[in-house]
Amino acid sequence: MSAKSASPASQDVRDALDPVGALQRALYRSAKQDGNRRFHALYDKCFRMDVLWRAWVDVQANGGAPGVDGVTLAQVEESGVRPFLEGIAAELRAKTYRPQPLRRVNIPKPGQPGKTRPLSIPTIRDRVVMAAAKSILEPVFEADFLPVSFGFRRKRSAIQALDVVRAEVNRGAVWILDADVSDCFGQISHSALMAQVGRRVVDGSMLKLIRAWLKVGVLEHGSMLATASGTPQGSPVSPLLANVALHVLDEEWSRPGYHLGALIRFADDLVVVCPTRARAEEAQRRVEQVLGTLGLRLHPDKTRITCLARGEGGFDFLGFHHHLVESWKWRGRWYLHRWPSDRAMASVRSTVRELTSPRSTYGDVAYVVDRINRRLRGWANYFRWGNSAKKFANVDAYVHERLMIWMSHKHKLRRRRNWRRFDHKWLRSIGVYQLGQVKLQPYPAHALR
Repeated sequence: MSAKSASPASQDVRDALDPVGALQRALYRSAKQDGNRRFHALYDKCFRMDVLWRAWVDVQANGGAPGVDGVTLAQVEESGVRPFLEGIAAELRAKTYRPQPLRRVNIPKPGQPGKTRPLSIPTIRDRVVMAAAKSILEPVFEADFLPVSFGFRRKRSAIQALDVVRAEVNRGAVWILDADVSDCFGQISHSALMAQVGRRVVDGSMLKLIRAWLKVGVLEHGSMLATASGTPQGSPVSPLLANVALHVLDEEWSRPGYHLGALIRFADDLVVVCPTRARAEEAQRRVEQVLGTLGLRLHPDKTRITCLARGEGGFDFLGFHHHLVESWKWRGRWYLHRWPSDRAMASVRSTVRELTSPRSTYGDVAYVVDRINRRLRGWANYFRWGNSAKKFANVDAYVHERLMIWMSHKHKLRRRRNWRRFDHKWLRSIGVYQLGQVKLQPYPAHALR
């Protein structure tokens, strides 16, 4: 029986089995039915034990490193999850909970050797509280979010965003504003963000909790750094807060009579697909204007306007490179194709190179192949939704070459490349995942929801 045709009795049973889901549905319905409603009682939901248990499951599933207190997920499990959650509930109920500083680490940027980006890691305790608050706040704001937004939302994905881009371009809109928001998570104005949160939430305790996370500070190299702007990137609640802030841009684009072009936004990654250059330039001006109210700006070197007509140019968005390609069957007709971008290719090659480095030759072949296969499967599951056959063949060739060099090092062979000994038959015999055998889906059959 589908959810739409379910009887009230069966819905009651599901709500009894999943009280957190029932709470979220009730909050969503209330927010959806009254677009002006402001919620006064949300904080008390955060210390419900069923909500905290759901938050713990989410935090545990995401894994991650410990915060400034050094407490790991394994240590929490060893000492007991229930006492841990009961302690959090008691602090929240007594309003004595205070978040600890974030631990700052710099992680490599995928496909950009030598470049890093800062990541602020909350403690396990703070991550659980953030996840609990997110589960309460998300349905309230989800009721307002618009179809142009795809990032970090239920039943919406990057592939769906890419499908919208393809549809708009294939209709004839070939001017693209490829916009890059400069350090979005680090520069969002706290006052502007809290103003957007306050449009729906007037629960003073919940607002105080969010402000505490924004102002908590970062511990880096033993020094405490104040956070005057931005959201704690790396925390469970950060993507939701970014979507709440950037919702003002979505609203601007949904105003009646607004015909500059189609906005497609995935968190802070966005493009505007326009029919003319003039409209693309005006779209850039409007985007800059709206972002300015949030304390944000477009990156001057990474934001550009490009024309796709007759395969003249292309752009990268959500890991794919997008380019108009002429139909081999109907000459004169051009269709938008997409395949893994140069950065995505560099990222997967970097991972394979690291897994087959000379220092790993002491390992078992099956172990190394298993690690490579897991990375390749995840990469292929995303990029199979495109015209990726040539890029997949390039990755297969690179994996073959790297494993051949690795085996030569392992067996101390004189030559680094022994094509006859380590041929394609050998490659198949050790069970390497072949991207060339992946079924591509350049035109997804699923409908946008």
